[in-house]
Amino acid sequence: MLDPILSRWLDVQAQALDVGSCDPQEVLPRLAEANVLRVGVPKALGGLGGDVAGAVEAIANIASHSLAAAFVCWGQRSFIEYLLQSPNARLREQLLPDLLSGKLAGATGLSNAMKFLSGIETLQISAEPTEHGWTLNGRLHWVTNLRKNGFVAAAAIEHAGGGAPFILAIPDSVAGLQRSRDLELLGLQSSNTAALGLEGVKLSRDWLLHEDARQFLPAVRPAFLGLQCGLSIGLARRSLAEVAHHLGASRTVLREELEALRLTLDHLVTELKNGLLAGRFAAEPVPLFKLRIALAETAASAVQLELQASGGKAYLTAHGSGFARRWRESAFVPIVTPSLVQLRTELQRQANL
Repeated sequence: MLDPILSRWLDVQAQALDVGSCDPQEVLPRLAEANVLRVGVPKALGGLGGDVAGAVEAIANIASHSLAAAFVCWGQRSFIEYLLQSPNARLREQLLPDLLSGKLAGATGLSNAMKFLSGIETLQISAEPTEHGWTLNGRLHWVTNLRKNGFVAAAAIEHAGGGAPFILAIPDSVAGLQRSRDLELLGLQSSNTAALGLEGVKLSRDWLLHEDARQFLPAVRPAFLGLQCGLSIGLARRSLAEVAHHLGASRTVLREELEALRLTLDHLVTELKNGLLAGRFAAEPVPLFKLRIALAETAASAVQLELQASGGKAYLTAHGSGFARRWRESAFVPIVTPSLVQLRTELQRQANL
């Protein structure tokens, strides 16, 4: 269950979070106060214990109120997961307390890296070696949770002279790092989503998350995608709850479709959690890709059913603002990296091997 104080705040601020009239700097501290960032983090490291399936539920619960806030939570929790799976214990000890408390924002800049892993895109940051580390140049065009008053971003880096690409954490304090203005999105405008440019950025090996991106990325991909699925799950649940409210006790042609979507959603969530807990998706990512696609499609179907159940009221400003926001949110879910097109392309590639 979501903390009731956070739940009420999200309901009040949901529209403002979507259109950007709520201060983006307020989101992360609110999530931290409700302890949602600590779910699935070992108690010995300052967390609440539990597992990644619990973290998926936490994000889904937030997404039922606001996809913008859930998107921020996904970015933060994904970065925390990178630290949990990194062999760099010193960096984990340095960053994790401030990430869990919301003092520091963790920006998950690995969208480019996930596309690189599937052969869809080349890496966008290159490194020249120095005596104690590297000099970095490049640009990440879309990074979420780049909070203006303190962030650290994860990125996959290509060796300019060849060799295995690697993963770095990039703090906002380094010279040569430039955060763009927030991207002008159709929604989710309080998610601190911007571009990140690097020009002659010097970093030491202290900031190394993993020396081999091709080993690290498949290992963290189940959590990266699994946590992302929480966005679809929460959105679908909220729309189906709205459908049930509109239908009441009446017997209608939509009742059967509502029950079918509920069963589909429950089945997909069970499959996702079982796969994550069994550790199957690292070696066998195809079922996870299919679940990500199916959950996004289920969310879209749920929002469409909400429209039908609401009737003309959904198109009236006075009554339909919540629905209109969920409609925009459902349009975002298929395009967040890896997009459904990218996933289908990868599934086709895998089938042709």
